[in-house]
Amino acid sequence: MKSTMETLAVETLDQFIYGHALKPVTCGNGLVIGDGKVVPELNFTLPPLEINEATWPEVRRHYEQMIGSAVERARELQTPSLLVEFETLPPMTVRPAWGLEITRILADRLKQSADKDGIRTALRLTPNDTREFDRPPLMRQGKYWQAMVEMFDASAAAGADLLSIESTGGKEICDDALVQGDLLNVVFALGVLGARDMEFLWTQIVNSCQSTGIVPAGDTACGFANTAMVLAEKKMIPKLFAAVVRVASVPRSLVAYQVGAQGPSKDCAYEGPYMKAIAGVPISMEGKSAACAHLSPVGNVSQAVCDCWSNESVQNVQMLSGRAPVVSLEQLVYDCRLMNTAAAASDGDARRLRDWLADSDSALDPQAYVLRPDVVLRIAAKIVKEPTPYRQTKAAVLAAMEEIETAHGEGRVHLEDREIPWIGLLKDQAEQLPDDEQPLIEQLMPMIPEGKFLPEEYGISV
Repeated sequence: MKSTMETLAVETLDQFIYGHALKPVTCGNGLVIGDGKVVPELNFTLPPLEINEATWPEVRRHYEQMIGSAVERARELQTPSLLVEFETLPPMTVRPAWGLEITRILADRLKQSADKDGIRTALRLTPNDTREFDRPPLMRQGKYWQAMVEMFDASAAAGADLLSIESTGGKEICDDALVQGDLLNVVFALGVLGARDMEFLWTQIVNSCQSTGIVPAGDTACGFANTAMVLAEKKMIPKLFAAVVRVASVPRSLVAYQVGAQGPSKDCAYEGPYMKAIAGVPISMEGKSAACAHLSPVGNVSQAVCDCWSNESVQNVQMLSGRAPVVSLEQLVYDCRLMNTAAAASDGDARRLRDWLADSDSALDPQAYVLRPDVVLRIAAKIVKEPTPYRQTKAAVLAAMEEIETAHGEGRVHLEDREIPWIGLLKDQAEQLPDDEQPLIEQLMPMIPEGKFLPEEYGISV
């Protein structure tokens, strides 16, 4: 597909600030996202529990308890706004009636809280991408795809206000490429396969949302860039490589907005600042607040330009103070309260807090450095100059490498000694990327094991 975004929506660093998006989103029970205030976004899930007919009443009780205690704590903390995300678990997407039943439980309780307590609330529904349950994955057909479409189409009737997904197109190639340090196949997975799948998938999601009157929110490259971040955290791949993969995921995620998504992006989409800079949409982010789900080197910088601030996901387990979802909610509310107080004081105070959040992380890890607002704007400006997702992905890789190498040379970002040789290794691989996708497809296809993926499921002719 050809890009429809040729210039940045955010033109200056002063415009690039938390809580403010050029295209705010109105949803749910009077909730507006991106109009000047950061909104807490709470995500919760079950403790270890098999989901089946016998356990379904217990599953319902968990969700009833989680949403009830969350909105009660929100009332006690006098939080004005609350977004809740429900990420379905696989059996709830494979059997859509189950996921839709929980959606209705959550939506009704949020509406009740809005009516009774005056809290502006909304519900984001995120069906998980079950297409990879087939091996090789069937991306455009089959029972898993049909169940996902059924859930998309019924989301509004079940009470959802926003629809998102954590899609996985191209992951069957990317996983091996990450552990092998294979930049060419990462670019193939993200800039060719992932981008093609995003266009197909998000066209369906946008159509479903437009026909039912809810907001098509956004996607995440979690299965790609966050996988790289976790592998780097475990010292299985270089942090430098993970940082480049993070930026390489931007064009793939941008496709959703080119076909009609409106935001906010998914919380685990750490590429979100690039979406905001390019498309002007509000974004949800996570960082230190997501330590309950995974560790990361970007705990503060990820907060710098967020519009929703999320905890990723937390199990409904008992802690000393209360249930874990309530604990996460309280942490989110206080973080948002601080950001909004600084913004209310003055624009300068808001920018000062933004810069402190960025400066506190960005010199310590290249993965944090590529999320600095100023760095995001410079790289994003190079991405949007290119006309296709593949060429944008190549530009993203080259721009990320240049930014990190320059910053390391000037002492603005730390690279461990064992990672420094990877600068040359990755540059050598990047120089092998052709100018257009077809030569890369022809180069890599013969080397991919038969049965690894189905080219026709991505619209590729063999």
